[in-house]
Amino acid sequence: MKPLATFKHISSKNANYGDAEKYLTFAHDEFTMKPTLDAEGRLVPRGDYRISTLNCGEEDFAVACMRSNLRYGKNQKREDVKSHHYIISFDPRDGPDNGLTVDKAQELGERFCREQFPGHQAIICTYPDGHNQSGNIHVHIVINSLRIENVPLLPYMDRPADTKAGCKHRCTDAAMEYFKSEVMELCHEAGLYQIDLLNGSANRVMRIIFVPSWSKSSGYPAKPRSADIRSGWHRLENGWQNLTACLSASMRTMWQGASRMNGSL
Repeated sequence: MKPLATFKHISSKNANYGDAEKYLTFAHDEFTMKPTLDAEGRLVPRGDYRISTLNCGEEDFAVACMRSNLRYGKNQKREDVKSHHYIISFDPRDGPDNGLTVDKAQELGERFCREQFPGHQAIICTYPDGHNQSGNIHVHIVINSLRIENVPLLPYMDRPADTKAGCKHRCTDAAMEYFKSEVMELCHEAGLYQIDLLNGSANRVMRIIFVPSWSKSSGYPAKPRSADIRSGWHRLENGWQNLTACLSASMRTMWQGASRMNGSL
């Protein structure tokens, strides 16, 4: 079975943020998570990748995170979740079919991180291939669980502390559903293949083909009107009738409504 676009989350209680950087920049066994060593027992640098940080200033990710933790007195206990690791894996066909490159995927990963995890120190790294040479470009986003800036209330946040500096990110089930809908929207806007992440289906949500309206005067299909587009009735290449854009918009509306209700309580 061919790998498809996916979205994953891993929380970590490892206090050594340098290990996250080491994992991203040196080769590891993707199943055991152990580093790959050469014949002389040295770490093997990864090949082609793109890497960047957000909200770290001039410091590297590990130093910036540890400094912030000390400033706010957070993430000092063994049981504390120190970081969250999110992975966006694109469909292998997005490269040849849709022009997805490592640089473009890195831009999408940085955009997703800025929009969904504002106020968090983060490191974003993109690779051109999966662990089994599947050809799927994928992005790793690792954020410090501690928030260092006050941020606006986002749709997945359900309590006031979720917006405040000195408080921590929580990856709830509801948040994961929201993130998945945003990944679907991200892929849709970028013209990439995707799957229905919300329903756990392995079926691809293919490029959207609008069902044209019928022109009585000419007898030929007329150019789709905006009303036709907004109606949500579309024919997909694989026979689905599931408009991803409408689904994502509906999810966003639902989360925004929930946020407004929570804010009024």
